[in-house]
Amino acid sequence: MATGKQIPCGPCSVDDVTKNAWRWCTSCEEGLCEDCEHVHRRSKSSRNHQVISIDDYSKIENVSISQVCEHHGENLEWFCKSHDEVLCVVCVPSKHKACSDVIPISVDSVNSRQSTALSDLEETIEGTLRNVKQCIKNRESASKEIEKQELEVKTMVLEMRTKINSHLDKLQGKLLHELRSTSDTCKSKYIKILQKLKSTEEMLTTLREQTTHMKQFSSDIQVFLGTRQVSRQIVREVESIKSEFDATKDYEFKVSMHSSITKLSNEVEEFGKIMVSESATNLDFRDPKFDQAQIEINVPTSRSISDIKLQLIKSCQLKSKDDLNITGCVILLNGNLLMANSTEEKKLIEYSETGEHIRDIQVSSRPFDIAMIYLNRIVVTYGKESFLEIMNSNTFNVEKKFDLQKCCYGVSHADGKLYVANGNGVIVIDLSGKEKKLLKEVSKGIFYIKSSRDKIFYTDYNMHKVQCCHLNGEEVWQFKLIGGLFPYGVTVDNNHNVYIVDYISNNLTIIQHDGGKSKTLLKESDGLNYSRASDFDMNTNTLLICNSTGKIFLYKVL
Repeated sequence: MATGKQIPCGPCSVDDVTKNAWRWCTSCEEGLCEDCEHVHRRSKSSRNHQVISIDDYSKIENVSISQVCEHHGENLEWFCKSHDEVLCVVCVPSKHKACSDVIPISVDSVNSRQSTALSDLEETIEGTLRNVKQCIKNRESASKEIEKQELEVKTMVLEMRTKINSHLDKLQGKLLHELRSTSDTCKSKYIKILQKLKSTEEMLTTLREQTTHMKQFSSDIQVFLGTRQVSRQIVREVESIKSEFDATKDYEFKVSMHSSITKLSNEVEEFGKIMVSESATNLDFRDPKFDQAQIEINVPTSRSISDIKLQLIKSCQLKSKDDLNITGCVILLNGNLLMANSTEEKKLIEYSETGEHIRDIQVSSRPFDIAMIYLNRIVVTYGKESFLEIMNSNTFNVEKKFDLQKCCYGVSHADGKLYVANGNGVIVIDLSGKEKKLLKEVSKGIFYIKSSRDKIFYTDYNMHKVQCCHLNGEEVWQFKLIGGLFPYGVTVDNNHNVYIVDYISNNLTIIQHDGGKSKTLLKESDGLNYSRASDFDMNTNTLLICNSTGKIFLYKVL
């Protein structure tokens, strides 16, 4: 036998004889040696049983198929077609006495290998297996993405540490240079008085020696005159020294550390905080149906836009000491609203979801649009200034700046790349700043763009249309807005339905995910007035719309 496992012969075991089986009876569910198999075939009661090789049995050995009723312990011999239920001899009179289509299993199972039920089972297994494989692929991809994000966060931490170290080194060098310079100044003053004192010491030593010699060898008149002359000289020298000492100072060095440095060493307990945002996966694992020929996965359940409604959460006029011209917005992970205020004040403005002012963030120029990049980074564009910046969304420190050859208006992030509307088309840039390619250059009215999973959507102000493309630029659909509307801000929900704010007609239009139809959700009577910016939070199904004058609207999408 090819198999390494030995199966004992059932009939021989009854007689306490140990022999290995070489065949297996699927009806009796026991092994048969060669002699017993011949007897088995000759017996009238078992000659029609299916007998297979031990090798074939090893392939179904672990397939658990019970032929005994779990309720009554009797063999399952009957089948009720009405209830699609297998029965034992006790089940029939107790629960299926009134059923007219109870037949023996042996009759209904004749063509079971060609049955629709078995075919459906095979298709279901195949479909479920495809589902599972797709889920495995999805989770493996998600794991790789986590590793990528971990590396990016680690790089950011190390870069920030290097930046802090470099800055501290500069501050330390500046302080030590100041210390050296101050020390040299103080020591030079000490040296000056020392030189004076040593000069006086030498003079007095000389005068002492001269006075001794004068006393011994000079005449009385010379001693008389010399005494007075030397005394006057000493008086003058003493007065000079006294004057010098009166002006002399003692110095003591101490250092007053900057309060921020002290706080860093004593009070700052965290280098940063890892923030994790959770969102539903885009993987749709469908329950397999027995009448289903093919199982589709990874396609979100579509909703007709006719069923979509908006429920107003909050509307308010932003209060600001500066002029307001809101051209871009994003809902941050903490729920706050960050907006690009494209005025000469050059600021991003942050408000709570209830409309309370949190802070103004000074930026490099007049900001145009904002988009999230992963957890705690944002990208800000500056319109005609032809550059964009990547910032930390907590500190708003600029981490990278990319100078481009074309204008930078609307921006969105997908698949590790930035998609930037430049007025004429779409530029693709990787996160290192390398410009990949220009997807489209077909108009002079492309100012806003939004990416979602594997697609990008942008509005064409001049051509009055909305375009949907794959990330490689291949067109999926385009939608011409009726009535010559002028679309600006664009955002997308979890089902790829597209929301468009119109700058002139003051409408909010939704376009179905396949570009098949549209619907007006809001009008000027709802408060829209020169609206340009919008954003959809996929975690909370919240839609943010901003009038350029600072009136904001938060809606729950139902």
